Amino acid sequence: MDLQYIKDKLSLLPMQPGCYLMKDKDGTVIYVGKAKKLKNRVSSYFAGSHNYKTTKLVQEIVDFEYIVTDSEKEALLLEINLIKDYAPKYNISFMDNKYYPYIQLTKERHPRLKIVRNAKDKKHKHFGPFPDGTAARETFKLLNRLYPLRKCNHIPKKTCLYYQLNQCLGPCVNEVDEEEYKKITKQITQFIQGDTKEIIDDLQNKMMQASESLNFELAKEYRDLIQHINHVTSKQHVQFADQIDRDIFGYYQDKGYLSLQLFFMRNGKLLARDLNLVPLQDVHEQITQFIVGFYQENTYPKEILLPEDIDTTLLEEIVECKIIKPQKGQKAKLVEMATNNAKEALEKKFLLIEKNQKATVGAIKQLGEKLNMITPRRIELFDNSNIQGAYAVAGMVCFVDGVPSKKDYRKFKIKTVEGPDDYGSMKEVIYRRYYRVLVEGLKKPDLIIVDGGKGQIKVAKEVIDSLNIGIKVCGLAKDDHHSTAVLIDSDFNEISIDKKSELFFLLTRMQDEVHRYAISFHKNVRSKSLFQSILDDVEGIGPKRKKELLKHFGSVKKLKEATLEQLEEVLPKEVAKNLFTVLQNTK
Repeated sequence: MDLQYIKDKLSLLPMQPGCYLMKDKDGTVIYVGKAKKLKNRVSSYFAGSHNYKTTKLVQEIVDFEYIVTDSEKEALLLEINLIKDYAPKYNISFMDNKYYPYIQLTKERHPRLKIVRNAKDKKHKHFGPFPDGTAARETFKLLNRLYPLRKCNHIPKKTCLYYQLNQCLGPCVNEVDEEEYKKITKQITQFIQGDTKEIIDDLQNKMMQASESLNFELAKEYRDLIQHINHVTSKQHVQFADQIDRDIFGYYQDKGYLSLQLFFMRNGKLLARDLNLVPLQDVHEQITQFIVGFYQENTYPKEILLPEDIDTTLLEEIVECKIIKPQKGQKAKLVEMATNNAKEALEKKFLLIEKNQKATVGAIKQLGEKLNMITPRRIELFDNSNIQGAYAVAGMVCFVDGVPSKKDYRKFKIKTVEGPDDYGSMKEVIYRRYYRVLVEGLKKPDLIIVDGGKGQIKVAKEVIDSLNIGIKVCGLAKDDHHSTAVLIDSDFNEISIDKKSELFFLLTRMQDEVHRYAISFHKNVRSKSLFQSILDDVEGIGPKRKKELLKHFGSVKKLKEATLEQLEEVLPKEVAKNLFTVLQNTK
């Protein structure tokens, strides 16, 4: 850090609200924050003592930028968007897992039910959110069985199986009155609100009639359906008579962590909860940031209940619903319940998190010691996949601090190598990856691990040396049982690893992940290639129709299993007939 440079930039900071972006030596944004007064806030990082996390952040800061806003409200909204854009490593935020599923009832001429993650579209009716994705899917399937709305995306020219099962009104062949749809919409709304008595009574009558007619199989279906309804609706416990939608927040902080508990109450019934557990920075700023960010992606309830010690001044400027900080009564008890749950969750999970972090960090540190290098925080791993040289591909996965960083994964189709040549393939991929890193100034890993032995290490090392990029290379070899066996350093020394150690388990996870990723890509490429080669021989199928068929059927197997009628849903009759004939001959 150039202290004089930082000092000069600090002197130019305005006493206005805004956001600041801290950068490391590579120019990467590592932290985003907001401030009422930029000069005071940013200067505070470079003066006085700090906790461990802030001290570690400051040690990595080489430069910073700032953006002036008109108000603290604008600064907060900008901060949330910047964190989403840059995903800085020191912003331990609540940005993950905020896209809760909703059940959408479309307002089309012939409505249908869908599961969506965005409930901002006011054209349609939404029920939710469902913090439990399984509960959303169960309810969705149940509603589709109970109420005969259309299931298809586009209305076909003839009836389907759902019509035969009385699970669709058949708008493809019938004129369905809009009043019928209004009636179903009302029934679905009542069902989701927990009013299931009418539908259960109806099913029980049908079950009795089927039983009296000795149609025991149908009676069993009605019985199972009743049990399924009771299962889906049995999770609703706490209830308010006012039937108001409200979200209840509670929090607890201890040992450097913040636990935030969110309860969802819909139509007066407490449906579900969601837990967020993160390292503590500034509790009030974090809770404010979470709430604002949450409602950027989810619909507002009628009320938000918060602990009375939370400063809601800024929230009230942004949030588009009533904020209440109850001090007594049932609402206060709800906030207390959320707070108690937050405390219990933190106490139960803290030791486990601490153990997992210690194990992962310890394993990475041990890896660095075995390879005589500084602790490799960023590791990139490579693996090839082909069948006798055909459909040759490679995959690269990235681990940061022992955790997969999936946004940094990369796929490669081998372009310059013919036949089964693992060394040539590895050489090509390593060159392509790190030439690009060098030219484009991308973030370098601390360590490259190739899946293989000394031959793979040798060619990878030759490429890295030729590029003069200065990255350590090692390899992981497997035994006859395809289990991680030995670590090989860049000097081709075999390093034994205790199979009971955390390092062994970490390396195994890494090796399994890069192998899975490469194999998955290989299967995808091979399937598409086979798909395309079959279609090449069919008259009337060009690039556009190939894409439509691939999107519709997804694989060669499903395409071969398709009936002529199913092919005609995508293709003109004559072309479908040509394709059907070709497929029959290739089985």
